[in-house]
Amino acid sequence: MGPVMVGPSSSHTAGAVRMGYVGRKLLGFQPARANIALHGSFAATGAGHGTDKAIVAGLLAMKPDDPGIPRSLQLAREARMDVRIQTVDLRDAHPNTAVMTLIGERGRTVVVNASSLGGGRIRVNSIDGMAAAFSGDLPTLVVRNQDKPGIVSEVASCLAYHDVNIAAMQLYRDHREGLSVMVLECDQPLTPEIIGNIQLLGGVVRCKGDEALLARVLYRLTARRGQFPPMPALGSRLYLLGRESVAQRPSAA
Repeated sequence: MGPVMVGPSSSHTAGAVRMGYVGRKLLGFQPARANIALHGSFAATGAGHGTDKAIVAGLLAMKPDDPGIPRSLQLAREARMDVRIQTVDLRDAHPNTAVMTLIGERGRTVVVNASSLGGGRIRVNSIDGMAAAFSGDLPTLVVRNQDKPGIVSEVASCLAYHDVNIAAMQLYRDHREGLSVMVLECDQPLTPEIIGNIQLLGGVVRCKGDEALLARVLYRLTARRGQFPPMPALGSRLYLLGRESVAQRPSAA
């Protein structure tokens, strides 16, 4: 049986909604602008199947069975989302592929290349031009980080601390010691607390400045093992914090 959905096609409608929804999640919020480029069958028959409406519905956080999908373009205008639809010819791409360039009000941008595989299933092919391959069926964490030793283990340790099991992990990088993307599909939900703690880890691209470094130290103070390994940015005396009481540790840090 196919997915419960609104629309004529599980690939061109239901899958397209999921693609837009995942794109919104990767941006982190509803985009202010969305440039959607349709390839192959999406470009040829998407208008009749409502593919453009479906992707926009996903960007508005709708699910495939939402009765508002046919009105998504109107709802996007009411939400002041600037939507532009075009076609594109991609090399060696699945025929049901779209490239979504999503821009937030403050300029934050993510470019998501995704395909609808049929039956409502999707695959994210790349994020900001870097390869990826995940379905979005499981809670998925995407980490952009510097290509440095130890970052993968720190992220895995953070997830373990929160009792989150990693079902699948993929690693990609643009070049050695450049930027990397870590894609982790997990068995348990990823809460804002978990994501916030990972953003505080050293080497994660979005974590910059002294305030972020202090926040990272305070995160380490919650470690169950009570051990505080040396951190180059703070010298080798971090272990001394383990001698302080829990109440005194923030000021000591």
